[in-house]
Amino acid sequence: MDVPDVVDAAATVADSRPVDIAARIGLAARGAIWIVIGTLAVSLGLGRSSQHVDQRGALSELLAEPFGGFLVAFLAVGFAAYALWRFSEAAFGVTGENPAKTGPRLQSFARGLAYAVLCATAVSVLLGSQPSQSAQQRSLTAQVMDHAGGRLLVGLVGLAVVVIGAVMIYEGWTAKFMRYFRADSEGVRRTAKRLGRIGTIGRGAVFVLVGLLVIAAAVSTSPSKAGGIDTAIRTLLKEPFGGALVVIAGLMLVTFGIYGLFEARYRRV
Repeated sequence: MDVPDVVDAAATVADSRPVDIAARIGLAARGAIWIVIGTLAVSLGLGRSSQHVDQRGALSELLAEPFGGFLVAFLAVGFAAYALWRFSEAAFGVTGENPAKTGPRLQSFARGLAYAVLCATAVSVLLGSQPSQSAQQRSLTAQVMDHAGGRLLVGLVGLAVVVIGAVMIYEGWTAKFMRYFRADSEGVRRTAKRLGRIGTIGRGAVFVLVGLLVIAAAVSTSPSKAGGIDTAIRTLLKEPFGGALVVIAGLMLVTFGIYGLFEARYRRV
């Protein structure tokens, strides 16, 4: 088989029903994990929980529930499916985007990598791994900062996270995410738009705070200031009216997760 034939065959597979199903399973898993993360943030803001507010904390919380092992295993499969779908987009183009643009493909590749790592995290939780996600992130930050140019690299990573968060806020405010959305009912579209706008802005704001804390860690040579979503939420909790702010942030993350379930049903993939 010639190379063009192999490429055409791979593209056909990328547009196939199994890949469509994998994408929807992955989107549902993504929605579910953000619902749990948001719920943990709300509980923390109300003083009812001290669980880590991040992906590992959410997976650990699920594992403690009845049939928790099954739930975490299902999410691991979902994250793997999501990663494979995003990698197929990186290779063959993103539905709803100009195929000639490389930006959307690079974004899909980065998202695929992120959820491949999240799949590995879910598996490690199933196997009994204990270290918190925020502790791992602080440890990695400290290791990088020990090397020449490490502080600059950490600062640039923080800046990149701030930019990603700002883009999320912009996309939420303008509802650009609706270009991927397919629904026969106008009522469903309106509901999804409202959920997506609130959730995307909230998630973007959390990412901006995470990035700012990473930059602060680089500037002050203090790795303890970096630590991902959990550290960002706990930093917010220390501010005036912190409990209320964390509850609002958590509700917005839950809203993003619910939107993710709408997306799993109606998104063009």
